[in-house]
Amino acid sequence: MTKESFSLNGENLLKKVKELIAEGNVRKITINDKSGKELASFPLTVGVVGALLLPTMAAVGAIAALVTECTITVERDDEPEAGN
Repeated sequence: MTKESFSLNGENLLKKVKELIAEGNVRKITINDKSGKELASFPLTVGVVGALLLPTMAAVGAIAALVTECTITVERDDEPEAGN
């Protein structure tokens, strides 16, 4: 599993989360405020789409409205190695 972090302002948060979910290999998204305090963490299971994502998107939208700067940390599945 690999981790990647992005620093964003609140207005770009929802857009970035949607992009990450569309990539399909994201397992978990954690949103931290600018001081590093965890605001929310969303585990994403393979096959979660459509209506099942609405509560997550609503929560991300609410967080985006409250924060000016935040960092999201993304945990991704590692790409399978050739030959496996």
